[in-house]
Amino acid sequence: MASRPGLLTDWPWTPLGSFKYLVLAPLVIDSIYSYAATTRDHEKILVMALMVWRIVHSQVWISFSRYRTAKGTKRIVNKSIEFDQVDRERTWDDQIIFNTLIAYLVKVYLIGTDTLPFWRLDGLVLVALLHAGPAEFIYYWFHRALHHHFLYSRYHSHHHSSIVTEPITSVVHPFAEHIAYSLILVMPLVTTFLCGTVSIVSFALYITYIDFMNNLGHCNFELIPRFFFSIFPPLKFLCYTPSFHSLHHTQFRTNYSLFMPMYDYIYGTNDKCSDSLYEASLEQEEEKPDAIYLTHLTSLDSIYHLRLGFASLSSHPLSSRCYLLLMRPFTLMLSFILTFLSFRSFAFERNRFRDLTLHSHLLPKFSSHYKSQKQKESINKMIETAILEAEKKGVRVMSMQLTHQLGEELNGYGELYVRKHPKLKIRIVDGSSLAAQVVIHSIHVGIKEVLFRGQITKVARAIVRSLCQNGIKVMVLHEEEHCMLAEFLGGHCMENLILTTNHSPMIWLVGDGLSNEEQKMAEQGTHFLPFSQFPPTELRKDCFYHTTPAMIIPDSAQNIDSCENWLGRRVMSAWRVGGIVHALEGWEEHECGLDVPMVNPHRAWEAALRHGFQPLVLPFL
Repeated sequence: MASRPGLLTDWPWTPLGSFKYLVLAPLVIDSIYSYAATTRDHEKILVMALMVWRIVHSQVWISFSRYRTAKGTKRIVNKSIEFDQVDRERTWDDQIIFNTLIAYLVKVYLIGTDTLPFWRLDGLVLVALLHAGPAEFIYYWFHRALHHHFLYSRYHSHHHSSIVTEPITSVVHPFAEHIAYSLILVMPLVTTFLCGTVSIVSFALYITYIDFMNNLGHCNFELIPRFFFSIFPPLKFLCYTPSFHSLHHTQFRTNYSLFMPMYDYIYGTNDKCSDSLYEASLEQEEEKPDAIYLTHLTSLDSIYHLRLGFASLSSHPLSSRCYLLLMRPFTLMLSFILTFLSFRSFAFERNRFRDLTLHSHLLPKFSSHYKSQKQKESINKMIETAILEAEKKGVRVMSMQLTHQLGEELNGYGELYVRKHPKLKIRIVDGSSLAAQVVIHSIHVGIKEVLFRGQITKVARAIVRSLCQNGIKVMVLHEEEHCMLAEFLGGHCMENLILTTNHSPMIWLVGDGLSNEEQKMAEQGTHFLPFSQFPPTELRKDCFYHTTPAMIIPDSAQNIDSCENWLGRRVMSAWRVGGIVHALEGWEEHECGLDVPMVNPHRAWEAALRHGFQPLVLPFL
């Protein structure tokens, strides 16, 4: 929002929120009806197809830009993006809805039943000339006017709230400002229409050109190679670079041009640092992280909740959306490409914590793949490759949250790699110590008994041992789980590990394997406290469900603009925090493997608190 919002700041469909695309429903119905039942009017269908293409085109730019800036290669502005910017820019598709409405109305009321030619070269040339001349010239002076304090405070400051730009930043403007832009940029199309030289190709290509250049200029990494300007030096005045426009967002009073910098050079408003920033950005090498967090996909829809996915989804906890069901065929195709044609992990997020650079890498496998014996070898190979590549780069710590429920069978909770490569300098951390302590400290003082139900994992064993040692009775429903825990305790504090059929404890420690029927047996007001990485189904409305082991991150953590799976904003899983704390403390030992004893289980917890991480509060009546 602008600092002093002016007239027509909000878009007309703002009150509709996520349902704003309903305003296009009559157009979709009419276009289908016109084509299928009446005049076979394909141009209405093409208008709707162009809308879909523009959305896909922009999303590709978003994903590509976030991937490149996460790696750091040729990055221009090395500053953080936070949730407030993501929230402000979630309206990026409003302009596509608006332009689609206008194009459809023009088709219905001006073109009517007439058919536009598919291709006309003269019309395409005229569009290019009119854009380079009147459109760019008028935009340049209008843009300079927007930087006058009266218009800037009421309108344009909304756009300039984003110092670090993303492709979608380019189209985030108040409604009134976008109307003005549309009037300027539509001039070439209107002129060719009046001259009778307009064509479907010229219309579609011009709109795509505008979207492409807008996204290019705001992507925050340098994309245009030097040889473009070496081959044709005047191109410098006809095509801006991402670094050229980035200076406009950091300096504000230079580089006003739309896509062609010639008017900045003519009127002396080009930034003197444009060339040097361009060269410096091209020389920017891939960033070397201090720590890497290796994770994987969970559900099918988690593809879109990644930071590389839909920005509006990744900035909120993982949840189901009705429109994602409609996209399921595309989701299945995308998941196949991602999981079966990708053979290595890749960076998808970059964070800063004090002097540490933290990267998150995605192993392109779903949770279901970890249950398949056929996938075991390929998964371990990908993890091993990721570890060795990080070793070469000098990464200090790699933490892994790779379905710990199956970690013992898969790779011994990471011990496989340490034994295979005993000279590793990188430290492998599974974060189990901190995850166990987070659960233990979520149980309030004075609790005398808890009920345990779930698959036995390394974290589960650590929790049960600590509770039994502290005199808290751990009541186990299943005999098999009781035997496994008893074997682990080895007779120590066994009097506090009780096999029971009693469902009365008000604190349930739950993991994978908790059934709906067992949840129904719990007393009203029971607190379900997960020790697993996946939360239980929230079946009971009269009970409380705590989040999976996680901690609130300190304010000093930067570039936090997405949520980790189902966790809230600025909350990280304990396994991920464990790796960060390991790197911050500079601990030299590995923390992985089932047989590695937790010598000082409180050490990770105390260090996390010391570095500003805070526990989540267990909800109570």
